[in-house]
Amino acid sequence: MASLSPGTLALLVLAPLIAWRVWARFRRLTGKQRLSKYRPPITITIFTLLVVLVALPSTAHPERLLPLIAGLTLGAALGTWGLGKTTFEPTPQGLFYTPNAHLGIALSLLFVARMAWRLVEIYVLSPTVPRNATEFAQSGLTLFVFGILAAYFIRYAIGLARWRAGVLRRKREREEKAREAATAEDSPPPPGNEA
Repeated sequence: MASLSPGTLALLVLAPLIAWRVWARFRRLTGKQRLSKYRPPITITIFTLLVVLVALPSTAHPERLLPLIAGLTLGAALGTWGLGKTTFEPTPQGLFYTPNAHLGIALSLLFVARMAWRLVEIYVLSPTVPRNATEFAQSGLTLFVFGILAAYFIRYAIGLARWRAGVLRRKREREEKAREAATAEDSPPPPGNEA
């Protein structure tokens, strides 16, 4: 049995994860979402690993990494812009956010369209050309689009994690000040000079 190349491994891992994320993104873009403390770290970890797995086959040809790097740069900028368009709501019931639906849908549709076109290229336009799994990492356009989407999700997850940490830090500071104020009220006044 032949061992799997990094490109084949990336393709096997990438397809179901991206399909799941696109489906989840479309489902969640309809309104306010509860922020889970687990979702941002998981998103950061998975997409970082996918970027590494997709980049590995291109290390022998560094010029193939340029579209991926360009996509990552654009995706990080879009993630920052998307965070600025996000509505954040800390409530007693939990932390909620409402992402910019237009940006999320546009990025998801861009990726789905690229994958659909890639399938058309492989199975309709030139079905007799021998293919292998490393072709995914050889297509500059595919790497560019994947880089945009991956960096967007990574940057957005980092922003959500930072916002959550800031809200929790401010909550702890308020609770600490309230405890200090309660302690100051309960303590007897300092002895004064009696005349």
